[in-house]
Amino acid sequence: MKVTLLAYTPQPEHLVASAAKLCYSASDIDAIGQGLTDEKVASFVDMLAQIGHESPIEHASFSFGIEGVSRSLLAQLTRHRIASYSVQSQRYVQENMFEFVLPPEIAAIPQAKEEFLRAMEEDQRHYDNLTRLLAQSHKQRLMQEGMEEKQAEKKAQKQAIEDARFVLPNACATKMVCTMNARSLHNFFAHRCCNRAQWEIRELATQMLRLVLQVAPHLFGNAGPACLTGACPEGKMSCGKCNEVREKFRRLRGEEA
Repeated sequence: MKVTLLAYTPQPEHLVASAAKLCYSASDIDAIGQGLTDEKVASFVDMLAQIGHESPIEHASFSFGIEGVSRSLLAQLTRHRIASYSVQSQRYVQENMFEFVLPPEIAAIPQAKEEFLRAMEEDQRHYDNLTRLLAQSHKQRLMQEGMEEKQAEKKAQKQAIEDARFVLPNACATKMVCTMNARSLHNFFAHRCCNRAQWEIRELATQMLRLVLQVAPHLFGNAGPACLTGACPEGKMSCGKCNEVREKFRRLRGEEA
């Protein structure tokens, strides 16, 4: 997995503080940012977290490049709907020797790993065979309809991989660009940094949190699983390791301070 912070709102904490100050001030827009020193910005942003005034933090957005994750993770990630996603398409990009994500629990058991790798090889073989058979059929039909051979071959290949991709596994690796505002990121971290989140998306969320802490430490100072700021909300489904989780994220914030 590789996660990169591609872009973010310039001076995100200053913008959030200015927007929040406007809510409580009679100042004009042009004057609202005057006098907002770094110390005052930090104090304002910290206060917003304390009183639960979350709407101003929606003005700051962050864009991530994400590579080496599975289609299984993609299905989970896109459930976070207040976000924008651009994902490498399996309709237009042919999967020649597709990359895949090997779950650690499978990798730890030699027999399970061997079975998994055989399944990946078999999936690739089925994908290649389906692509070839479909492309032949489409090319023949298109030429019968009067299309020139070279053009027919190109169009047939594209049509073939549209259907051949159905045999590809959840483990198939993908890459994407994802953009979220700070409020959506807080929600994402609360759910996906939790120990009960699936291991892959939990690692993604932790890497994303580490990156945004470097550029907006006050904005994300209390971000992370819900148990950081109160009791575990999972009830009887709790992992039972709240103290360990809190210490882990205290260390993470310290590393990026």
